[in-house]
Amino acid sequence: MLSHYFGTDLYDQFENLDKHTQWGIDFLERYSKFVKERLEIEQTYAKQLRNLVKKYCPKRSKDDEPRFSSCVSFYSILNELNDYAGQREVVAEEMGHKVYGELMRYSQDLKSERKQHLQEGRKAQQYLDQCWKQMDNSKKKFERECKEAEKSQISYDRLDNDINATKSEVEKAKSQLYLRTHSADESKNEYAAQLQNFNGEQWKHFNVAIPQIFKNLQDMDERRTVKLGETYRSFADVERRVVPIISKCLEGMVTAAKAVDQRKDSAIVVESFKSGFEPPGDYPFEDYSQNLSRTGSDNTISTPKNEGGVKPDPKHSISKTAKNKLWLFGKKPKAPSLEDFSHLPPEQRRKRLQARIDELSKELQKEVDQRYSWLSEVEGKVGTRGDRRPSADVNHHAPHGRESPEGSYTDVPNQEHRSPPHQPDPRQAHQPDEFDDEFDDDDPLPVIGHCKALYSFNGTNEGTLLMKENEVLYIIEEDKGDGWTRARKQSGEEGYVPTSYVEIAMEKNSKGAVTYI
Repeated sequence: MLSHYFGTDLYDQFENLDKHTQWGIDFLERYSKFVKERLEIEQTYAKQLRNLVKKYCPKRSKDDEPRFSSCVSFYSILNELNDYAGQREVVAEEMGHKVYGELMRYSQDLKSERKQHLQEGRKAQQYLDQCWKQMDNSKKKFERECKEAEKSQISYDRLDNDINATKSEVEKAKSQLYLRTHSADESKNEYAAQLQNFNGEQWKHFNVAIPQIFKNLQDMDERRTVKLGETYRSFADVERRVVPIISKCLEGMVTAAKAVDQRKDSAIVVESFKSGFEPPGDYPFEDYSQNLSRTGSDNTISTPKNEGGVKPDPKHSISKTAKNKLWLFGKKPKAPSLEDFSHLPPEQRRKRLQARIDELSKELQKEVDQRYSWLSEVEGKVGTRGDRRPSADVNHHAPHGRESPEGSYTDVPNQEHRSPPHQPDPRQAHQPDEFDDEFDDDDPLPVIGHCKALYSFNGTNEGTLLMKENEVLYIIEEDKGDGWTRARKQSGEEGYVPTSYVEIAMEKNSKGAVTYI
């Protein structure tokens, strides 16, 4: 089985892991409560025991039942309890000590451990938020300083080109420009440092801190699952030592306990909550000082240029939408219910769509089966009519490449063999040259029905067609009163066959309705 890890596969599912771990503790306490009530009911009649099983059986549909092995094992235990044949008393003290007491103590330990891991996760997110705010403030400061430097640049250029401006005014504007430019450079360096620090902290957050916290949650959840399996076994062992008569039912409980698989449960959690999104990448440096012209100063720090003169990609600019994707601990908006599940993450959407496809396929297959059931019923009723029809039902197989609109036919293998009736004389209706002339047409005649050979016919006369018993042929010309019907084999060979040797099904109209003759 492939390994599944909360830290790498569910890095962006903190909210769902919070709910899942809480659900795990609630389930453990629910099972503890079940054991306690079981201790009380064991001293009463079988009816009370069955009522308890009924109370704790899942009230959801089969498709909505939990898939976790611990849940399945628990419900298997309930089913075994329902099979108990009689009433007897149990040593409640031993079961209460080994199962109920252990579960209650373990539940308190789980609550404390879960609280600690979640606090660590929230602290990590708060620290990342703080780094973000520092970087964002330095960015805004850099932007303001650049704008002020641009204003000073414009003022200096205006005074420098003004012949009426005094030297002191020009020197003052130059000094102001120097101060603003120097301040912009310092803001730029600070912004670059804060951005680098944020990107580094973000990488450590999603690749070190969160994976470790989630791994601790996974270990805790798996230990909870193992503990449930152990208590299921203890639950069964106590009963087996006390009541040998119901050992078979208890063995079923042991089997259910053995079916508990913490890795499988973790895989189900991953498959249920995995979004399929990639972690966010680093944010690019946004330079606002490119429009500034430099005055002579040895202390100014040059602005690093983008390689190749490429401008920053606006898609990577820090926006409100991108910012929102960073937070794993905030509440997500409730997604609308769409038919195409486009509101879900890619992995969950694929599963929901596949489930919908399977559901529609089952419905389609049900409709197809119902259609053929109706057709078979209709064909069975029609098969009882006809003067030349044998007593057994006759199967009309649609030739290859052509199927009757009413559906396929079912043959009856045990058809009673009968002697063929008298064959009509082909010389009374058609001369050999007439047969040959009719088959010389370039365009084949259209198919107007089907027939099935009731008897074999050797077709020795010229213009007649050899056929075997039960062979299905196309009808291309009806009997004109001479006792012969023109037919065509699936191979394309045409000829006349005795009408009394075949059972004919004619197509009544363009819709493909069949009339048996």
